[in-house]
Amino acid sequence: MELGLAGRNALVTGASKGIGRAVARTLAAEGCDLVLVARTAADLERTREEIRAQHNVAVTSVALDLSNGEAARGLARDFPAIDILVNNAGAIPGGTLGEIDEPRWRQAWDLKVFGYINLCRAYVALMKERRRGVIVNIIGSAGERLDPAYIAGSTGNAALMAFTRALGGAAPDSGLRVVGINPGPVATDRLVMLLKKRAQDRLGDAERWRELTKTMPFGRPATPEEIAAMAVFLASDRSGYTSGTIVTIDGGNANRGAMM
Repeated sequence: MELGLAGRNALVTGASKGIGRAVARTLAAEGCDLVLVARTAADLERTREEIRAQHNVAVTSVALDLSNGEAARGLARDFPAIDILVNNAGAIPGGTLGEIDEPRWRQAWDLKVFGYINLCRAYVALMKERRRGVIVNIIGSAGERLDPAYIAGSTGNAALMAFTRALGGAAPDSGLRVVGINPGPVATDRLVMLLKKRAQDRLGDAERWRELTKTMPFGRPATPEEIAAMAVFLASDRSGYTSGTIVTIDGGNANRGAMM
């Protein structure tokens, strides 16, 4: 399917690995010029070089910590002509209320929750001037399947779901669209980290984490590319009447037993 994205400018956060890297690669395959943002410069540079070698698009990388609100404002000043913003950066730790203390909770939310909000604030203002733009927030299904063992993540994701729906409801008045994706478990380094903690808590051995994937739909987590395909479709004009919507990609897990 031709998505008509060639020549558009896209900014992807958390772009050095996992879902963010897959989204960046898929956008590049559609002909988008890219601005890639992540905290780790070396990983980000590897992703940039890989995309440049495979696709004839412009790729700029910016090593930046988006937990600082000024970083979002600086990106908007340096790269104002963004047509597609994909918010993906964030790593909220697993743990119960007693395990996640206030400093750790705030640190996680500064990056994911307030990082998304700050970038949306900065880019919605710019997109409104052109009456064109799409924002895709990669959130997470723990915001709808609330998990006390991932309480900071569930609460943060639920907040971002409400934020995305509220912002996306008003966006068409300015010619914009805001949508979200709730991935279930996805085969990334972060998933392995979370599963190791669960395996330690439940099975007494972190290295037994692979056993926890057997009960997932299709006996596996999703691939980053499966999430990326939906993100890029939602960003395209083929999905031009979609705003304020959150798409869950969890293999049907919401309608079956425990997630992990």
